[in-house]
Amino acid sequence: MLGKVEICGVNTSKLKVLKNEETMELLKKAKQGDMAAREALIAGNLRLVLSVLQRFSGRGEHVDDLFQVGCIGLIKAIDHFNTDLDVRFSTYGVPMIVGEIRRYLRDNSAVRVSRSMRDTAYKVLQAKERYLSQHQKEPTIEELARLVDIRREEVVLALDAIVDPVSLYEPVYSDGGDPICVMDQVKDNKNTDEQWLEHIALKEAISHLTERERRILRLRFFEGRTQMEVSSEVGLSQAQVSRLEKNAIRQIRKDIGAPS
Repeated sequence: MLGKVEICGVNTSKLKVLKNEETMELLKKAKQGDMAAREALIAGNLRLVLSVLQRFSGRGEHVDDLFQVGCIGLIKAIDHFNTDLDVRFSTYGVPMIVGEIRRYLRDNSAVRVSRSMRDTAYKVLQAKERYLSQHQKEPTIEELARLVDIRREEVVLALDAIVDPVSLYEPVYSDGGDPICVMDQVKDNKNTDEQWLEHIALKEAISHLTERERRILRLRFFEGRTQMEVSSEVGLSQAQVSRLEKNAIRQIRKDIGAPS
């Protein structure tokens, strides 16, 4: 994002930067209906949008889309700014731009969260901020539940629902070599593709056995029966059970290409 010069057809390396006095003068003219002043304000504050975009890098969103959304936030800031207040435009504009981009990311997220769940989450966050300002410490889940008057489980679900999803390929550590990604830390070493394929091959090999052989293996290795117990159940001698068991295992090894 930072290395991209042209965004939405705009050469960002040549963007004009307005001084605060120029911005305030143009804002007053724009409030009086001067469209040229409004256009100059937008063009002169595009760098403000770019600075905000840096906060949202690595989200997987196209920078052109975020830039356009940020410009909408900038325009809203221009239209709603009160020139009578002793406040710099950037102080008012940045939160407006950030808010617009956050709404875009929230509403266009691949993970859809219901509006009621989002509303609950925002109530919890507001209660958390009030508690922090009053007590200078983080509230517990139980305290938040009491403040908002909802169950503890609802607090946890609401807060989890608005957490931005993380890409499995998001780098979490790098010492100059290959970076370690989220996938490297959460991957399942027990259920790999190789083991999955071996399971399929084993299941296929077992299907080639006779019904009696499959029954003997099930009793022996899935139910933990002894050969004597199996012989009593299937009506064969222990020697016959042992021979059928060995033949079945040998056939399975052959079918899956395992050494005998």
